[in-house]
Amino acid sequence: MPGHVLSWITFFPLIGAAVLLLIPSGKDRWIKGVATAATLLPLWWAVKLFQRFDRVFDGKHLEQFQFTEGPYLWIKSFNISYFMGVDGISISMVLLTTLVGAVAVVASFGIQKQLKAYFALFLLLETGMLGVFCSLDFFLFYVFWEVMLLPMYFLIGIWGGPRKIYAAIKFFLYTLFGSVFMLLAMLFLYYQAGKTFNMVEIMQASKGLAIGVQTLLWFALYIGFAIKVPAFPFHTWLPDAHVEAPTAISVILAGVLLKMGTYGLLRINFTMLPEATYKFAWFLALIGTINIIYGALCAMAQKDLKKLVAYSSISHMGFVMLGMASLTPQGINGAVLQMFNHGTITSMLFLLVGVVYDRAHHREIEGFGGLANRVPAFTGFTALAFFASLGLPGLSGFIGEILCFMGGFKTFPIYTAISVSGVVLGAAYLLWTFQRVFLGELNTKYETLTDMNVREWVTLVPLAVIVIVLGVWPMPLLDLIQDTLNFLVTHVTPATAIAGF
Repeated sequence: MPGHVLSWITFFPLIGAAVLLLIPSGKDRWIKGVATAATLLPLWWAVKLFQRFDRVFDGKHLEQFQFTEGPYLWIKSFNISYFMGVDGISISMVLLTTLVGAVAVVASFGIQKQLKAYFALFLLLETGMLGVFCSLDFFLFYVFWEVMLLPMYFLIGIWGGPRKIYAAIKFFLYTLFGSVFMLLAMLFLYYQAGKTFNMVEIMQASKGLAIGVQTLLWFALYIGFAIKVPAFPFHTWLPDAHVEAPTAISVILAGVLLKMGTYGLLRINFTMLPEATYKFAWFLALIGTINIIYGALCAMAQKDLKKLVAYSSISHMGFVMLGMASLTPQGINGAVLQMFNHGTITSMLFLLVGVVYDRAHHREIEGFGGLANRVPAFTGFTALAFFASLGLPGLSGFIGEILCFMGGFKTFPIYTAISVSGVVLGAAYLLWTFQRVFLGELNTKYETLTDMNVREWVTLVPLAVIVIVLGVWPMPLLDLIQDTLNFLVTHVTPATAIAGF
């Protein structure tokens, strides 16, 4: 593992993008090879980080950030530094990003037009995502946050479906709108902390802020992150973006980008504005509950398979928000575990939608029927992903949800009781969809349908293995995040309240 490993992980995809620009157009195999290498090596380093991360730091919050680089002064006149580091939350997200990134590159091999530009933008997007999870300087965090905007806009707007321009502009405007509020809050915290963007220093300096000021800052930051989650009522960009985006970009959107919203809430709102977080935990729980029920009902009404999966993501991110809002060790552990597990499960779901779309050239649920008779491997993977998504015990979706409910029930029993019905709704729309697409007599239109090819197996098998292994043995991930999140709970929750846990 090289020195400055976080910088290598973050910028290696960008180096790959630069190399791609030097390759002559038409050399498709070279382009695909460089893009794959530019994502596989960061994945390998992320696995090494996972192995070497010291999981026990005895509650000393400054020691939770490991593999730190800097702070190195970057823009002296504004005291902006290059400062990188990871704790239990961010290292799990780095692992998820590099894994989903590598899978998505292989899933993109079917892209036909402007291959070089596509992969260059894709690798730039991965650098932006990894930078967000590794930054310990708020300005650097914001730069990486914004860096993602342009590649995602072009990836949807150029390689998307018939309404790609509409979906890309909608995504761009929503995200930019949220970024403005985040920028204002960031500047206030910069001056409040003595003109520094160092997150650790801001965390210390913001402790004495009046609750009224904290409230304004908290909601300004919340809007920025809630759009990414996407939390109700800022969710409307998501179904359009998913439906129009190519398969691999849908995988990135659902697998990683949505997690950046909840990660931002944990990293910024929870640590820098703990009193306001404690005060408005009920608000997070309420929005989480609305997301769960509303997303599930919308998913049930969908006729388009991809739109159904998009709305199910809105519903499942509600579980994450409910777990976070509980401010209990169980709930927040469950929330972060659910972030990782949802990333792998929903990536499988979008890849599978892409598989059937490539063959049938449509995604209308009612247009299929009896596919299990013709494509057994595809049916098996879909069944696994559906059962994991609905939270079947033994698969990874279950343990995250149950921890969110355990934590949520302690703090918000009514919201949690309502949210549990989302599990039933989830099972209903997923099983109903499975029945309409795969069971019964084979629709004669699909008698020549072919089963999955080698490339599709390569993308789905690693995710399926993780879904099964973490469903049976989630401890590797729980051990990774537990100490970090226990510290976060004690940081946000007053001592009198902790005693009641």
